[in-house]
Amino acid sequence: MIEDIEFPEVKNVTLAVVKEEEEGGSWKVYLINKNEFSIENTLVTSKGYGEAEGEKQMTSTLRHFLETVPANNAAIVESIDPAVFHLNNEYWVSYYVGSAIYDKRFLFVPDVIREENITFIKELDKEGVLHS
Repeated sequence: MIEDIEFPEVKNVTLAVVKEEEEGGSWKVYLINKNEFSIENTLVTSKGYGEAEGEKQMTSTLRHFLETVPANNAAIVESIDPAVFHLNNEYWVSYYVGSAIYDKRFLFVPDVIREENITFIKELDKEGVLHS
């Protein structure tokens, strides 16, 4: 059963939302692997949910497969529309290291993706909002 599966703690893997100036200001979500080893068969599920003007809102659930994210490297997960920044933007990341499966939920809370929260992200050599 699923309760019998051991999920080791995710370390040195995170997400960032970056404004790509060279692409006309579009926003991209990156998966960053700060480990000294590759992560394999990575599945990222994303969705947005919350309320606006008293009405519940929800985006479609998207699934992305990243075959390998090399050690000390990053991969683009998806483009993200600023029109959903007022929602909770949730990402479930699952990947393998050897035969061990790792799983973690990352949540960008409403309105955290904004200009005043942008910092330099050395792993990407770009500016954006890094999940803490």
